[in-house]
Order: sequence, then C-alpha cells, then structure tokens
Amino acid sequence: MNGPSQHRGLSPERWAAFSFDQQILAIGNELNRTLSMILAGEWRRAHRGYERVLQLADVTIRLASTPARRRELLRWRDLVAALFLQGEPDAAEHRRVFRVLLQFTPAASRQIALLLGPRGART
Repeated sequence: MNGPSQHRGLSPERWAAFSFDQQILAIGNELNRTLSMILAGEWRRAHRGYERVLQLADVTIRLASTPARRRELLRWRDLVAALFLQGEPDAAEHRRVFRVLLQFTPAASRQIALLLGPRGART
C-alpha cells in the first residue's frame, strides 16, 4: 500500500486481521487528529490527515464483507473526499462526517459522546 508514511507498512492482509470495529476506530483516530489540526488552523496538516483517512477507508472498502457495507463505506468516503477538497476544511462539517463514521458499529458509536460531545461539538 503506497501513501503517507504513517501507513506505508500497512498491508491489506494486516488490516484484515483487525475487526471491523477496530478498523472504524482506527479511521476515527485519524479523524480525531485531523480535527485537532483543523481547530489549530493547520490546513496543510489537516489535508495530510484526510489523505491518511482516505487511505484507510480505501483498504477498508476493498475488504468489506458485504455489498451493503461496501456501499455505505463508499458513500461515507465521498463525504471525506469533499472535506479534502476544501481549501480550509470546516470543523462543523468534519464533526458531522466523524459522527457518521462512528455510527458504523456499536463499539465505535460509544465513543461519540467522548470525542464529539452530545451535540457533536468539541472545543
């Protein structure tokens, strides 16, 4: 898998060893880091964060166990791609996309209040 150095050694085989919960939470971790960059006004670093998110989303999509899961992940990926294309990503929109990701699995959804608060806000 080519791309940002943070995930350069991540093969589809290694990623497949993680449960879907773990994959979603790992993608969420990248989104959480990216949100911090957006809040700091570090647009260039935020875009690199989105590159990492898209890279993880792509391998997750390739490994999707059902057509329905693949379809929903592809729809979600489109939301991230739209954020990536923004010159200055919008924090509120980022939070909405982050919340949608966390709703993919029960384990990940338990992190919403912790990471985004009850209304999706984080200071």
